[in-house]
Amino acid sequence: MQVERFLEIINSDFYTGVPDSLLKPLCDYLSNTFGSDPTRHIIAANEGNCAAIAAGYHLATGKIPLVYMQNSGEGNIINPAASLLNSRVYAIPELFVIGWRGEPGTKDEPQHIFQGEVTLKLLDDMEISHFTVSDKTTEAELQSAMKKFRMDFSIGKSAAFVIRQNALTYEGKPDYQNEFSLSREQAIKQIAAAAGNSPIISTTGKISRELYALRETADESHSRDFLTVGSMGHASSIALSIALNKPRDKIWCIDGDGAVIMHMGALAVIGSIAPKNLIHIAINNGAHETVGGMPTAAQNSDISQIALSCGYPKALTVKTSDELNAALAEAKAADCLTMIEVKCAVGSRPDLPRPKEKPADNKTAFMQYIDQFSP
Repeated sequence: MQVERFLEIINSDFYTGVPDSLLKPLCDYLSNTFGSDPTRHIIAANEGNCAAIAAGYHLATGKIPLVYMQNSGEGNIINPAASLLNSRVYAIPELFVIGWRGEPGTKDEPQHIFQGEVTLKLLDDMEISHFTVSDKTTEAELQSAMKKFRMDFSIGKSAAFVIRQNALTYEGKPDYQNEFSLSREQAIKQIAAAAGNSPIISTTGKISRELYALRETADESHSRDFLTVGSMGHASSIALSIALNKPRDKIWCIDGDGAVIMHMGALAVIGSIAPKNLIHIAINNGAHETVGGMPTAAQNSDISQIALSCGYPKALTVKTSDELNAALAEAKAADCLTMIEVKCAVGSRPDLPRPKEKPADNKTAFMQYIDQFSP
């Protein structure tokens, strides 16, 4: 179904969410149609954030907002869905549009498998009625579902459209770019060279895929890298705990701007503890590139200054390969927690591989590797 017709049937005036690859037609349409107008469309930090933004919209207007997300974000909406939106609390109705990664019977990445199995169950548990949209869904079926949903909305209940792969289409092609020239893959190559044999914890998405590709090309072991393929926004927290338990060695975390924003509270925790052996690198291209390229709020934020405000004793911002090498050398020599914000271009090569090993195998190899480092 064309996304224009899908939204026409839904008839919402306000949209907020976190981008998802299965919802790329919707995300691209919203970007092309509303641009950066926050009265019509807001790209949120995380799914709980967008549920709360949508709640405010309903309180101010009495209208039903549309909240979009990948099904991995259901965990982030459980708290607001249960303790804010629910009909036995404030009875604030919202319409969720959820991309169904890991749908049973489809081939997908391992981090999506279990989430895909429990997607509908979680909605049932949160008392959110739902309708699954596929590429075979007719307009009449969608209109019928919306008619039932409006009855739920009238009594303060929320509802969800669960979107299967290829269910929505859109012919527009927004141009997601920025002013920077340093590629993320080149930055990761320089970071890995600087880290040497030290452990690296990398965030979900293309950062981990590019680190994996780098090791494959160089015929190097993957054991020194923990690839955080799921759980977006939590790589730095994993790295914090590893750094505290391996205090004699440098621990490197390669983060992304969307991940940093998604759980920015981690910066305050890390800064309050300030492990001297942790080097935290945030690659900032201002885009949710892994799921299509929609902009993040980081394009208007200064991650280095945020880190300093959270207690990081040292924070640097770089935009070129030479600046990055200098910053990496400075961080290695420093005896303190360091943040390096790397301003990068949007874009990646189309043949980027995905890890062949199972996440559990990566965990085992990584644990065996860091066991050699003194506590």
